[in-house]
Amino acid sequence: MLPRHERYPYSYLEDRRDYCWPGDKRLAFYIATNLEDFAFGSGSRIGQYETLAPRDYAGRDYGMRVGIAYLMDMFDELGIRVGHNINSLLYEQRSRVFDRVRARGDEVIGHGRTNSERQGQMLEADEAHMIRTVTDTIREHEGVAPKGWLGPGRSESTATPDLLQEAGYKYLMDWACDDQPIWMKTRSGRILSVPYPLEINDGEMIMRRRHSGREFADMIVDHFEEMLKQSAKWPLVYGVSLHPFMTGHPFQLRPLRQALLHCMRHPQREQVWYTVPGDICEYCYALPAGIVPGS
Repeated sequence: MLPRHERYPYSYLEDRRDYCWPGDKRLAFYIATNLEDFAFGSGSRIGQYETLAPRDYAGRDYGMRVGIAYLMDMFDELGIRVGHNINSLLYEQRSRVFDRVRARGDEVIGHGRTNSERQGQMLEADEAHMIRTVTDTIREHEGVAPKGWLGPGRSESTATPDLLQEAGYKYLMDWACDDQPIWMKTRSGRILSVPYPLEINDGEMIMRRRHSGREFADMIVDHFEEMLKQSAKWPLVYGVSLHPFMTGHPFQLRPLRQALLHCMRHPQREQVWYTVPGDICEYCYALPAGIVPGS
């Protein structure tokens, strides 16, 4: 027998019940940045970036010093709220970034303490402590605890969904198995899985697969056009994942802006709910039982 999990049952898309997003819209669209902190002089090679090398640590640091400012200006131009997956250690030395996050009314999402550690390698008690630390730090600075979580490096232990639900989290984004939100089982109840993009993700496409920024922009447009077409039949979620140390560079930003403007100003934009992951979560919690898969 193959090893299995019992977090959610198999559900075939064509067998599911239909529903609409707010305002009878069919496609939920969100942008999420990944605001990350790294240890100096330690880490491992990921694509062309290696945090062991000072020059590459500096390359990542560019994102929090410069790239995120460029991206924020672009988000203002687009007129859209975004979600930010944040490492809580950023509050120690890079808290200035959060002034802009608060001023924009963006969502803050838990993303561990630092991307230099992986919760899948932690003992359960240590992982629970880490989650509490992140939650308390965000609450202290933002006045409210985060609703959602994305693990650093999308890493999970076998207990992660249980620990998140027990810590008060309402959704997670580590399980990229669907284009619709689904309910996941935990030992103390349920937690919602909000779709997170593995493909429309600059970390995957640019850093790991070495696609150009213009190729990534074409992917954003093609994915949007096809999901908009498919959403006539099913309510879907389309997320775009951005890392400021990658697409925050001006030459990457230019095609990215054009791609996102295409999505925001599309002739069928009345079919699209431009939102953040936390609002998708709240809407799903309010739907009647049996609508969201895994109910």
